[in-house]
Amino acid sequence: MSGIGGNLRIDAERLWASIMETAAIGATEKGGIRRLTLTDLDRAVRDWFVARCTEAGCSISVDELGNIAARRPGRDNSLPPIAIGSHLDTQPTGGKFDGVIGVLAGLEVLRTLNDAGYQTHAPIEVIDWTNEEGSRFAPAMLASGVFAGAFDRDYAYSRTDREGLSFGAELERIGYRGDEICGARRLGAFFELHIEQGPILEAEGKTIGIVTGVQGMRWYEVTVTGMECHAGSTPMHLRADALVAAARMIGAVQAVGLAHAPDAVATVGLVEVRPNSRNVIPGEVFFTIDLRHPDDAVLAAMEAALRERLEAAAREDGVAMALTRIWDSPSVHFDAGCIEAVEDAARTLGFGARRMVSGAGHDAAYIARVAPTTMVFVPCEKGISHNEAEKSEPGDIAAGADVLLRAVLATDERLAARKPG
Repeated sequence: MSGIGGNLRIDAERLWASIMETAAIGATEKGGIRRLTLTDLDRAVRDWFVARCTEAGCSISVDELGNIAARRPGRDNSLPPIAIGSHLDTQPTGGKFDGVIGVLAGLEVLRTLNDAGYQTHAPIEVIDWTNEEGSRFAPAMLASGVFAGAFDRDYAYSRTDREGLSFGAELERIGYRGDEICGARRLGAFFELHIEQGPILEAEGKTIGIVTGVQGMRWYEVTVTGMECHAGSTPMHLRADALVAAARMIGAVQAVGLAHAPDAVATVGLVEVRPNSRNVIPGEVFFTIDLRHPDDAVLAAMEAALRERLEAAAREDGVAMALTRIWDSPSVHFDAGCIEAVEDAARTLGFGARRMVSGAGHDAAYIARVAPTTMVFVPCEKGISHNEAEKSEPGDIAAGADVLLRAVLATDERLAARKPG
């Protein structure tokens, strides 16, 4: 592989400048980003991305889910493109790097190839996937899921945020509902650069994570219904307090995660109490649950235990409970050839690296269903992510982008050699 791409390196300063420039779109006082999907700020960063890719000589296409693909032509445009991508949307209190570096490193790869006058065999595309985070419209990775056939378009359009606004209407409002059928384009391979969102690389002093797959994930919504009554005149033994019951259930979520440790995680991340008045006994509580495990069989056992514990808590407090699974993302195993390309690139460039499974979900998990796929991880300080304090060093991001560049070029050679004739 050492001869592929010669001594090509990305421009680390230019990549860091792009990251800081986009960080100003939706910047928070604490140094993070609030750029929820399909908001005006999302439109602004999309416009920025389209403009920069156009300046780099790319053609732009937008599909019916708002996924943006910037294409740099190759010598043989009959070959399916090798894609690089991630997402530009963030959590409500997100950081500067989650998802963003995967898109901007892709842009930097294109710029580097332009600077060197290097022509690939296949086209290279950089993709910004819509609604990876799922913080506004659940489930996560919605548009890449439609691309891969996990969801249909109308299901995605029907998803609503907590204000009742639909995905479809908001996509139309910001002007990014395209004409191309989502999933109609074939990809020759897909690579995603991302911060680890965990502490392993930093703890081991490694620069590159070679991602072999993604653990299984299931999301749930729970509604607990009791009886609203006056807080001062309703005796304790006659109450049907939805919040007290929900508190027991949240404790049960924690217990299920601990019972299946160390590989399991279980999280309640959103809670809404109604009517949310200080002198009214809560009559309804809505909350979410996130279960994850690398083994799908263990994940199923966790769900069974969860249902049993929540139903027991509801009976104990005399309330009704409705538990709905809204997302099931099975564990994913990435492509051996793409993994090898990343591993070879890290070795050639002299970076400390290790293989690892992703604990977080990524668009790559769905794209792996329809194209050879893998991911490249770089460290983030203390493993902190989905947080305004998220931090990754410029040198580590540049290293990840260099590995990405070489892995893409090696894959381009490999796929071109396989073409008949």
